[in-house]
Amino acid sequence: MSHPRMLSVSTGTEPNATVTGRRGFLYLLAGIGLQVAFTPLRTWAQKPTYEAMLLSCIDPRIIDPVHKYMDHRGLDGKYSQFTIAGAAIAAEAKAFTDWHQTFWDNLATSIDLHKIKRVIAIDHRDCGAARIAYGVESVANPSVETDTHKRVLAAFRQDVHGRHPQLDVETGLMALDGTIEMFT
Repeated sequence: MSHPRMLSVSTGTEPNATVTGRRGFLYLLAGIGLQVAFTPLRTWAQKPTYEAMLLSCIDPRIIDPVHKYMDHRGLDGKYSQFTIAGAAIAAEAKAFTDWHQTFWDNLATSIDLHKIKRVIAIDHRDCGAARIAYGVESVANPSVETDTHKRVLAAFRQDVHGRHPQLDVETGLMALDGTIEMFT
């Protein structure tokens, strides 16, 4: 006779049938548990395909708009990201020389690990790093600000192509409302 709280899987009449049934049931549960536990490892080992590396700024005002832009392009979960004050300005401006190698090392790592095919650099308007790097006059009005970012992003494209000619490079300037102007 089994205890009222114990589950009996066996329908046999022999004395040890219930114990064997319970033990078998526990082995089954353990097997399912192990399979569930190792599923993330199998998924991780499959190594998803990444399309790009995104270079963007740390400014909290553009973090969500940049992610929405990437999602809108169908790149959700398909890019690595490097976020640093000024985005492309951080990789180009003399004021941030100490940061340059960090970016280039990260790009090389992303190429190696993620097999990316392109870099997408998104600078943004009203960028404090632009003011630090190039002075207040470099962002004095929207036209001058656009010219400053165009110049920096063109230099960035050239530097990426010089170091990694196999990569495509896309560059853009994002307004704080999330609209973006792409430069070629």
